[in-house]
Amino acid sequence: MSRELAAGLSTELREVLEPLFKEIESLNEHIQEYDQRMEKIAQEVYPEVSLLQQVKGVGTQIALTYVLTIEDPYRFAKSREVGCFLGLKPGRRNSGESEPQNKISKEGDRYLRTMMVQGAHYILGPFGEDSDLRRWGQKLAERGGKNAKKRAVVAVARKLAVLLHRLWVGGEVYEPLRNSQKTMRAVA
Repeated sequence: MSRELAAGLSTELREVLEPLFKEIESLNEHIQEYDQRMEKIAQEVYPEVSLLQQVKGVGTQIALTYVLTIEDPYRFAKSREVGCFLGLKPGRRNSGESEPQNKISKEGDRYLRTMMVQGAHYILGPFGEDSDLRRWGQKLAERGGKNAKKRAVVAVARKLAVLLHRLWVGGEVYEPLRNSQKTMRAVA
């Protein structure tokens, strides 16, 4: 990319920026090398990573971070507890008739929570594959309000964490439109 940018610049500017372009190329090469090393570690040492990568939006980095952070999936009695463990559950403060929803607790591992949110952004974004999780998140985002999209992303991140745990423990094959297919069968 840096060569393409350099071609459109004036000679003086290109001479000044040449060291910066070389540094960018060097960094890109290092990133590719680390990505390959991470792929190799995931395949050889952590085979459960491939189970988690069935979900579109979960790459090697997210899956490997999930496996290394959770360590033992059987320490949770229910998969729903993983969302709370990561601090993705909103707090509640009941006061008489009103039940306002507070911000998420942000307890637990910050990096894995960030990875889950990035995965949720991909799922809800323009490149996300059609799935029950995506449809559910879009329905939440359509409710409106100034923070609807943000709340939907966090909710999808929480559900994604639960889904990954369920896949890991059960060793199941992921079906993106599982609930939709059940509905279609019931109607037929």
